[in-house]
Amino acid sequence: MTPKRGLIIAKRAGFLAAIWLILTGADPGGLAIGGVAVAAATGLSLALMPPRAGLALWPLAIMLPGFLWRSLLGGVDVARRVFDPRMPLMPGWKIVRTRLPDGGKVALGGEFSLMPGTLVAGAKGDRLLVHMLDIRQDIAGQIAHEEAAFERVLRDEAKQREAP
Repeated sequence: MTPKRGLIIAKRAGFLAAIWLILTGADPGGLAIGGVAVAAATGLSLALMPPRAGLALWPLAIMLPGFLWRSLLGGVDVARRVFDPRMPLMPGWKIVRTRLPDGGKVALGGEFSLMPGTLVAGAKGDRLLVHMLDIRQDIAGQIAHEEAAFERVLRDEAKQREAP
């Protein structure tokens, strides 16, 4: 094992251990099973996603404020709809096209599923199936905006991999 590979394994194990500690509230009673779970998850992550050049995190960090802002606005919008006596809802499904590769579609779907009022229920080919509390909203425009941000992240990651 090379030192670089060892560092990658240690980073993954540390990340997964941190998630375990957060989820269990660092309960000492869960440390033994947590150690086994972290080791298994680390091994599985190495098998499913072998080590390669690191992901460019700064473009993702740049996306974070916009995500938090839209999440706050979405939460306020859902609360307003819930407490409005007229309940201005028009739930339904929309199919939205995307140019992202499979991994990008998963990330984009995950992001929009975290937003109040939307749930990406799946993808087929170049389309995302989105459930919405109000289908009158412009989800296609929002997805196109985020899609462009994800494309920048993927482009930066590809450049980082190609660099010597």
